[in-house]
Amino acid sequence: MTTPPLIHCADQDGIANLTLDSPHNRNALSARLMTELIKKLADATQDPGIRAVLITHTGNTFCAGADLNETAADSSAPHRLIQLLRTIAGSSKPVVARVAGHARAGGLGLLGACDIVVAGPQASFAFTEVRIGLAPAVLSTTVLPRLGSRAASRYFLTGERFDAAQAASIGLVTLAADDLDKALAPILDGLRAAAPNALAETKRLTTAGVLQSFNQNADTMTELAARLLATDEAREGVASFLERRQPAWASGTAEPGDDRTVAKEDPHEPALRTRRSVRPS
Repeated sequence: MTTPPLIHCADQDGIANLTLDSPHNRNALSARLMTELIKKLADATQDPGIRAVLITHTGNTFCAGADLNETAADSSAPHRLIQLLRTIAGSSKPVVARVAGHARAGGLGLLGACDIVVAGPQASFAFTEVRIGLAPAVLSTTVLPRLGSRAASRYFLTGERFDAAQAASIGLVTLAADDLDKALAPILDGLRAAAPNALAETKRLTTAGVLQSFNQNADTMTELAARLLATDEAREGVASFLERRQPAWASGTAEPGDDRTVAKEDPHEPALRTRRSVRPS
């Protein structure tokens, strides 16, 4: 029996539409999803008929961040995420994201690596790593060059949830729009009208800051992420998430920005609960 792909690809008049379709874990960054996405991005980059890439998603979640069911047992996840972010930022083709749902943690790293991000009214965002004993290490390589320092301090340190309008105001996304397709139409048409070589060289100019940050900090941030994953604090944080309880250090009740809020809103939550119940803490 053939396993259905987690990334669907379609050519829409020179735009490679890559759709994240992993509903059982809310499009989390599993090893398989990242591997498939890297491959599809590389194929689009090499295809002379493709002018740009559009990353979109099924369901009400763009990307839930790391797949904690895997991360608990696989220390290579930060290295794989670095490879994915490098593929997006380093592609000669512009990469656009269409965000119609929730984005959390490592999923925001994808947005930082993209050239243009358009988010709809149902989108919400949170850097939730601190709530499970981790730090937004790897994703900081692409996100910090986009954000103002005050906004980064607030949202990195608190894990608060914020909406598309706030994401646009702090530079995480390009545009907040009520009608995503209407907002994207002139953007995609502009990319189709651009000369391919000129487009590639212009992207090189606009991503210089992100790539400089990436090249300077990727190894250090990967090491930090791997080190934190091995701590007792992270083990407790991941276990609390998988067991749907507060971690030992938390006081009060969970804020809405917690990833567990996303899980409760997700129509695929029964599948999530089943999968979590069989994983060791």
